[in-house]
Amino acid sequence: MAENDFRLEERLTAWHIGIALGALFLGSWFGPLQVLEHIGIDLYGKLAPGIKSYYQGLSLHGVLNALVWTTFFITGFLTFCAVHSLKMKLRYPWVNILGLVLMVAGLLMAAAPLLLNAATVLYTFYPPLKANPFFYIGLTLVVVGSWLTGFGLYFTLAGWRKAHPGARTPLIAFGSVLTMVMWQIASLGIAAEMLFLLIPWSLGMVQGTDPLLARTLFWFTGHPIVYFWLLPAYVSWYGMLPKQAGGKLFSDPLARLAFWLFLVLSIPVGLHHQFTDPGISPTWKALHAILTYAVTFPSLLTAFTVIASLELGGRARGGKGLFGWIRKLPWKDPSFSAQAVAMLIFALGGVGGIINASYSVNLVVHNTLWIVGHFHLTLGTAVTLSFIGITYWLVPRLAGKELWSLRAARIQVWLWLIGMLPFSLSHHFLGLRFGVPRRTMLGASPYLSPEWNPLLILAALGGLLLWASLLLYFFVVVGTVFGSRKLAQPAEMPVAEALRDARETPAWLDSWRPWLVATIILILLSYGPPLIDLVRSADLSSPGLRVW
Repeated sequence: MAENDFRLEERLTAWHIGIALGALFLGSWFGPLQVLEHIGIDLYGKLAPGIKSYYQGLSLHGVLNALVWTTFFITGFLTFCAVHSLKMKLRYPWVNILGLVLMVAGLLMAAAPLLLNAATVLYTFYPPLKANPFFYIGLTLVVVGSWLTGFGLYFTLAGWRKAHPGARTPLIAFGSVLTMVMWQIASLGIAAEMLFLLIPWSLGMVQGTDPLLARTLFWFTGHPIVYFWLLPAYVSWYGMLPKQAGGKLFSDPLARLAFWLFLVLSIPVGLHHQFTDPGISPTWKALHAILTYAVTFPSLLTAFTVIASLELGGRARGGKGLFGWIRKLPWKDPSFSAQAVAMLIFALGGVGGIINASYSVNLVVHNTLWIVGHFHLTLGTAVTLSFIGITYWLVPRLAGKELWSLRAARIQVWLWLIGMLPFSLSHHFLGLRFGVPRRTMLGASPYLSPEWNPLLILAALGGLLLWASLLLYFFVVVGTVFGSRKLAQPAEMPVAEALRDARETPAWLDSWRPWLVATIILILLSYGPPLIDLVRSADLSSPGLRVW
C-alpha cells in the first residue's frame, strides 16, 4: 500500500500529537514555578496570573503532563504504528474519529474547572478532596475516547488476521494493540471510581463517599498506567530503535514474551501504593508486593534484548572490543540519543521502583520527595524523553518537512540529562535522608529546615534546566512544522528487522486467548477478595472538602 494512502490516519495522528504537545507546553510551565517556590521565590502571581494557589498549579502540572500529554500522544502514536506496520488502513475510521472527538470534549470539560480553581485536587484526585463534576466527567470522557481508539485498532488487526491466516502479527502492530488492551483492562478501576463514587458524589446524588474504596479503585489503574506510558516507548525500543542504530532486533520471541508478561503482571500490583492505608489486609499488600517484584522480570528481559540489539547495530557500524560498539552508535541522531538516554535513566528509575515495592523501605520514603524524584525518572524521562525522541522523526514525517535544527535537537537531549540528574537525585536524597514531604508548599511551611536548602536549590537549578530543554524542544517542533524545508519524499517509519525470521516465532507468542485468560484470573485472585471486602464495608459518609 502506498504511503499517501494513510492520509486520514496521519491526520488523526497529527491531531493527537498536536494536542499532546500543547498540554505538555502548558503543564510544564508550572514545573519551574514549583521548584522556585520551594526555595522561597513565589512567582505564581507574576508568571501565572489567575492561578489561585501553588496547589492549583500543581494540579494543572500533574493532570496536563501525567494524564493529557501521555494519553493523547500514545493514542496518536499507536494509531500511526498499527496501520503502517500492518500496511492496512483503519477498518472503521469513524470509531477512531469519534474517539478523538470524545477525548477533546473531555479535555475541555475537565480543563474549565481546573483553570477556575474548582478542581484543585491534584492529578490523583483523592477524596474527600472534591472537584466540580465537570472535572470527573471530562476525565471519564478522555478515558472512553481512548477506549474507542483501542477498539479501532482491534477491528483493524482482526481484519488483517483474517486476510493473513497463520501469519505472525508484525511486532510493532502487536505491541501497539497489546498496549491498548492492557489500558482498557487497567482503566476499569478508575472508570468504576468515577461512575459509581465520584460523579454521583460531586453531583449531590449521594451525600458522601468512601475514600479507601476510591483510592483502591484508583490504584487499580494508577500503577498499570505507568505501563500504559512505558509500553509505547517499548514499541519504539524494540521495533524501531535497532533500525535507527543500524542493526537488527536481537530476538522477536523475547520481545513478544516481554509484552505478554507486562499484560499479565502489570495490573495486580496497585496495593503496593497503599502500604500505609488501614483497612486492607497485609496479606493482599504482600501479594501485590511480590507481583510488583515479578514485573521486574520483563523489564530485565527488555534491558537484555534491547541492549543486545543496539550492540548488533554498534558492531555493524564497526565497533570493536567489549564496549567499543557503544561509541559507534548514532549519538548525533537526536531521535536515537533521546531514547538511549531515556533507557539509561530508566535503569535508575527501575531500581527506585524495587525499593518502593518493599514494605519496610516504602514506609520511610512514602509521601516524601523521594517519590517525586522517582516519578521524574520514570514518567519524566524514560517516557517523556522517549516520546520526544520519537517526535524527532514522527513530526517531520507528518509535516513533510525536514527537522528544523539537528544541532538544537541534540543540545535539547543532553540538556535534559544535565537537568534531570541534579533534579531527581536531590529529591531522592531529600526524601530519604530528611523525610521532606511531597505535595507541599515548602517555601511557606513553618518547618522548612536550613539543612534542606542546598539540595532544594540544586533541585531548582535542575528544574530550570529541564524547562529550558523543553522550550528548546518546542522551538524545534514549531520550527519543523512552520519554518523548515519540505522533504522530497516522506520519511519512512523505522522498522527493525529481527535477527531471525519472525515467521519462526512460536505460535503461542502470537495467540491472545491464553494470555488474556491468565491476566483475568490473576486480577480476580489478587483484587477480587479485597475489593469485595471494601464494597461490603463501604461507608459513603465522607463529605467533600475544598481546601484551596
